[in-house]
Amino acid sequence: MKLLHENLPFTFGGVENDFARAKAGVLQVPYDSTASYKTGMRHGPSAIIDASRNMELYDIEFGCDISQKVGFYTYDELHTDKGSPEKTVKIVEESVAEVLKAGKLPIVLGGEHSVSSGAIKACKEEYGQLSVLQIDAHADMREEYEGTKYNHACVMRRIRGITSECVQVGVRSMSEEEADYINEKKLGGSIFGPEFDAKKVAGMLKGNVYITVDVDGFDPAFVPGVGTPEPNGISWEQAMELFSLIKGKIVGFDVVELMPIAGQARSEFFCAKLAYKMAGYALLEK
Repeated sequence: MKLLHENLPFTFGGVENDFARAKAGVLQVPYDSTASYKTGMRHGPSAIIDASRNMELYDIEFGCDISQKVGFYTYDELHTDKGSPEKTVKIVEESVAEVLKAGKLPIVLGGEHSVSSGAIKACKEEYGQLSVLQIDAHADMREEYEGTKYNHACVMRRIRGITSECVQVGVRSMSEEEADYINEKKLGGSIFGPEFDAKKVAGMLKGNVYITVDVDGFDPAFVPGVGTPEPNGISWEQAMELFSLIKGKIVGFDVVELMPIAGQARSEFFCAKLAYKMAGYALLEK
């Protein structure tokens, strides 16, 4: 028996790769070289693409086939530098800059979270003003970890160096170093745990908005396929409510830290649907 999706191109949503009409450019970053516990996030992007080819493309909330309204162009996987996290971040920055230059919304599929700072730097260069929303179980605010400032555990420290307009949601794990830094810099007012007021958080995001989603921010009951699953976490409904309340222009987003589990499709399908919905919130009329 041949499955229907086997006849579809290996693109996001299984849609035709039409560069001219696409409003969104999908970048795959198969990278997990700074992973500090479980590895396998380098397989995340291809797993998300494959799962997306099995989605129903009609969306009940938006009342349309998002792919037909938006158009996705899926780029080939990026060639990352396994020996240099800093060089990999630079590769992502340059690649996102090319997507922006082409007039498309950058959608970055990771790979580990370290890659997000490159994407955000490119968006900051393009737009000037930029607010960042992070969904994550971890604060990711170390200055350096395991010999590099570009470790996944440092990504929000790097991002807050790019733009001070950051809000973190779902955070329920951090080191003493991070807690001290947050208290010293008085950043607690922009960091929320799994329980948060979506309207309040959305109201803190001004102008141009980039969303970075480490999927371990969700409860591991929904997304078990992550490198460092933390108990508790936000729900699908919380995320959708938050995205729907964002008034600014969503200029890019990423979905990172998926670690596929053999024999289970739950996590990658969740991530594929998440990216698809986020494209709708970014590019369709609210």
